[in-house]
Amino acid sequence: MLKQTKELLSAMEKPETYDEPVKYIKLIQTHISWVFLTGNFVYKIKKPVDFGFLDFSTLEKRKKFCKKEVEINRLFSPEIYIGVSPVNKFGYNIKINGPGETIEYVVKMKELPQDRIMSILLDKGEIDTKTMDKLLDKLLEFYSKTKTLTDPFSPGSLETVKYNWKMNFRTVEKYIGRMIDEQTFEFVKGRVENFMKENKDLFSQRLMKGFVKWCHGDLHSGNIFVVDNKIYIFDAIEFNENLACADVANDIAFLLMDLEFRHRRFLSDYFLKRYIEKTGDEDVKRLLDFYKCYRAYVRGKVNGLKIDDPSVPDFEKKESQDIAKLYFQKALEYARTF
Repeated sequence: MLKQTKELLSAMEKPETYDEPVKYIKLIQTHISWVFLTGNFVYKIKKPVDFGFLDFSTLEKRKKFCKKEVEINRLFSPEIYIGVSPVNKFGYNIKINGPGETIEYVVKMKELPQDRIMSILLDKGEIDTKTMDKLLDKLLEFYSKTKTLTDPFSPGSLETVKYNWKMNFRTVEKYIGRMIDEQTFEFVKGRVENFMKENKDLFSQRLMKGFVKWCHGDLHSGNIFVVDNKIYIFDAIEFNENLACADVANDIAFLLMDLEFRHRRFLSDYFLKRYIEKTGDEDVKRLLDFYKCYRAYVRGKVNGLKIDDPSVPDFEKKESQDIAKLYFQKALEYARTF
């Protein structure tokens, strides 16, 4: 598998591998994907990994989740998601949509200007309340289309929330002493478990009132473009319904946490105020710090996972480790408030 992966990545560095003319080739890595920017199009390959909460370990599974990714994300940004293409090998030649045996699949997307990603615009002070209003409208439109879950045994219920936290703690345990100290780990764990125990009725009410839906699942500023005053949301979770199906409070808490992490509290407060005005969902405030803690903890975990990825350069690992520490510290801050 390692040899085939190296061969594939080597081929993706060559212009002749692509099915469209390329202006340049730039690789961006996440803990689960290789993303190749080519000027006009983006080609995303899922890494052959199994982290428990996602399983891309076989070609068929990667094909399935590539198709699912396009299906889900077209609900947000149909202009971006073009489709799924095979990567084929014939002799020594590897080409997207070429002849021969299929060795991989790519999600093909329209490339938008990378300097218009919301995280970059936030750092430059170019995101205002009008942008937040447009983003909220886009999200509420999505929530109106997606399926609502009310069964107490369905994904998104309190049992799912408990399971997701359990998996988070299990994964992060191995990073104690490297990215999170034992005292912080135990404190957050205790506060989280106590909150879920004491608020069973609140979780149940949210489910019955229709606030549990198939959500974006990864709603932070790095997954949002703002181009020509239009909002493009991408990279919604497709690989695990236990992570995608959640209270909308969990979904928007990710965005709010991200804004606060980037020292844009006024935008977080504004977005929450407008959300409540448009939905009448006053109870969301009782859950937000709990879910902000969850989202900060997950970001810490995700950055931690890159430490063990052999394809990630050492300088990136060091950067990810430092970022993970900051997110775990943020999770601790939220845990002290609920």
